[in-house]
Amino acid sequence: MRAGDQPVRSRQARLADDAATQGGRVVTIAEIARKGGVSPATVSKVLNGREGISRSTRERVQSLIVEHSYQRRGTSSIDSAPIVDLVFDAFDSPWAMEIARGALAAAHEAGLTVSLTSLSEGGERASWFDHVTARGTRGVIVLLSRFSARQKAELRSRGLPFVVVDPRGEPDPDVPTVGATNWSGGLTATRHLLGLGHERIATIGGPTDLLCSRARLDGYRSAMEAAGIEVDPALVRTGDYRVEGGFKEAMALLDLPEPPSAIFAGSDLQALGVLEAARLHHVRVPSDLSIVGFDDLPLSAWTSPALTTVRQPLAEMASAAVRLVLTGGATADRSVELATSLVERESTAPRGAPGHRQRR
Repeated sequence: MRAGDQPVRSRQARLADDAATQGGRVVTIAEIARKGGVSPATVSKVLNGREGISRSTRERVQSLIVEHSYQRRGTSSIDSAPIVDLVFDAFDSPWAMEIARGALAAAHEAGLTVSLTSLSEGGERASWFDHVTARGTRGVIVLLSRFSARQKAELRSRGLPFVVVDPRGEPDPDVPTVGATNWSGGLTATRHLLGLGHERIATIGGPTDLLCSRARLDGYRSAMEAAGIEVDPALVRTGDYRVEGGFKEAMALLDLPEPPSAIFAGSDLQALGVLEAARLHHVRVPSDLSIVGFDDLPLSAWTSPALTTVRQPLAEMASAAVRLVLTGGATADRSVELATSLVERESTAPRGAPGHRQRR
């Protein structure tokens, strides 16, 4: 071959390119590489979500993959990938484990596997997103504090269905969501305490930018208002949903000149913190202080005393999200709410029950 000559391509290769252009078949990795001006190894890296590629190159290759309907050998379409993606901010709590348990059960019934991702700040978020959009998935179950409009648009543009579980803010009506009846749960918890004769009832909520936190607080306020009891602002506390958040706010509540006789905690983990704060204040539960949690995590039955709580059907919520994402969100009701219910155990008692002592 003389310098400057191009290799003579076979008639079969030229016809293959023509067929791909005309939609006759899907292009190969080599053809995607040639069209994108990159090596086949680079295309392979994009498909497998590996690092070492600039964002602009990754996006160019991804666009070509979608444009030419690239399919991995042995698959009929991107929808045939036997995977559902479940993505959290952090997989570090019993709450997240319950969600994963429900998703795994529903995926198993559908003959699928679950790819679980726990994100940190920064570049890992981008690399996860690139990986999912490149390799294909049956759908994405989103449990993120930040799920941008750009990410939603990208998933839609690539034909990847997604469902948001427990949406952070007011949900987009076009986005399928699964949640629980948080307002009803807050109402039920507070009514339970009111029914036991408590009037000075405190609440410890979660972050105020969370829709579920605001709904639980609204349920608490509605129950108090219906009972004709004015809510003391000093009894309304907010923090995070972790043990430390419940402990910190309960310590402040129990240090008040007139502390509450009951506390409704916005999560079971917060309630664990309340139990520890009560112990340090030599406050007996439930004789001196009644406590209600929220979630009904498995550990709530093993606290001392066993925790009265509002059951949020976390595993069922995740299962519903998997079933919804497998339909592509194509249901009559794109917003699913599962019912909460009160689980009475040993951490609540009537105000003035035997052994109750007045605290100053």
